[in-house]
Amino acid sequence: MQLVSVQTGRPKQLVDADGARWTTAFGKAPVQGAVKLRTLGLEGDGVADKRYHGGVDMAVLAYSADHYPEWRTLLSRPELPLGGFGENLSVLGATEESVYLGDVWSIGGARLQVASPRKPCSAISRFSGIPDLLKRVEKSGRIGWYLRVLEEGPLEAGQEVRLVERPHPDWSVARAMRVGRARKKDPAAARALIECAALSERWKAWLRDEARV
Repeated sequence: MQLVSVQTGRPKQLVDADGARWTTAFGKAPVQGAVKLRTLGLEGDGVADKRYHGGVDMAVLAYSADHYPEWRTLLSRPELPLGGFGENLSVLGATEESVYLGDVWSIGGARLQVASPRKPCSAISRFSGIPDLLKRVEKSGRIGWYLRVLEEGPLEAGQEVRLVERPHPDWSVARAMRVGRARKKDPAAARALIECAALSERWKAWLRDEARV
């Protein structure tokens, strides 16, 4: 796997086509050179709504760089840049089917662990100006995943992403997302997912219908 691009962004106020104002940190810009990864995320990055974003278990968002060629075609946006889905880390050679909860990655001087799938929100549609993009992302399963930081350190685009440990080989990001969406229809599978030690506490609470993600 390879980290092909790193993006950061602070919350900004935007104006929709109908004049509605909203604040989001969805728009990320590529970082040139090394950037420090800390426990709560990359230097220069931020979140707008801390109720549902940020925190130790959502320190950085990763998305598969492998998905971009198809999205550029499907959306008729050949210029869609890496970071276009709000991710901090664009990773080549990793997808929701090949990444597992608890996977430990070594990138540069940092070490990270996959904490949960990303449950996309309406900012994807609102920021892009494509009303049905959220539904299309959810249906495709190309959602991305959150990581926690085990060891702080610098990282930069172009570095190898090395898999150090895989404690939960039964729980791919894709499977965890499917179980999460079907949690009320299949509570037994949801309970099994709750037992996954690496899964974030916020996700476990969501599976028990005690919180939102």
